[in-house]
Amino acid sequence: MGVKTLTKQEWNPTQYQSIGAFVPKLGEPLIALLAPTPEMRILDLGCGDGTLTQVLAVSGASVFGVDASPAMVQSAKEKGLTAQVLDAHHMAFSQEFDAVFSNAALHWMTEDPQKVLHNIASALKPKGVFVAEMGGEGNIAAIREAIQKALASYGLDIEQISPKFFPSVKRYQTMLEQSGFEVIQIETFPRPTPLPNGIRAWIETFATGILEALPQSEREAFLQAAETYAKPKLLTGDGWFADYIRLRFKAVKRS
Repeated sequence: MGVKTLTKQEWNPTQYQSIGAFVPKLGEPLIALLAPTPEMRILDLGCGDGTLTQVLAVSGASVFGVDASPAMVQSAKEKGLTAQVLDAHHMAFSQEFDAVFSNAALHWMTEDPQKVLHNIASALKPKGVFVAEMGGEGNIAAIREAIQKALASYGLDIEQISPKFFPSVKRYQTMLEQSGFEVIQIETFPRPTPLPNGIRAWIETFATGILEALPQSEREAFLQAAETYAKPKLLTGDGWFADYIRLRFKAVKRS
């Protein structure tokens, strides 16, 4: 097939709520880290279907969600939330928010992660708070290794068709500081996450861009191969799990 370049991840809100419900659930500790209050105006960056946006809004804060997926934004709006389709690379807010909150979204923003941080800083008022969690260095390494092995026979490279940004603590702290933030706390930690529906369902939900790079007739064989390659590392006596490593931080805009 030859080498293909980036293919777009498409999100299905119904499928996400069924297969990926663990993502917002495991992001709830971030809300405690932010500690929202009624007087806050908060930007939920990569709000997805609005599950955590709703939780933020319970505090009484004014919450505005943005996401690059029209389907996810529509799902958020159907929950009664204020949300807009917007790519973080192209945000142009100017000191409009007291806080920016982001869960499991920043690692999808691979075009220019530093520009994303600059745009976040611009969106915040002086001393505004930025709280986020994303994939850290080594995140889903075993999953991506299995997928790459399954892609090899098609002449495809996962880094070209589905790049991700999983930085180390040192690298991301430097990037935050270069964008005008003081880092209050930052850490990485492993979070092996059960996948009750198996690795195949995970790929079909979180790696649609990879499937789109393959002919329809080849997708079943690819999924079977990826599952086979993943088994030694990701299937245990208790079932399938995802080898997540998370990067969590809190930072404050300097001025």
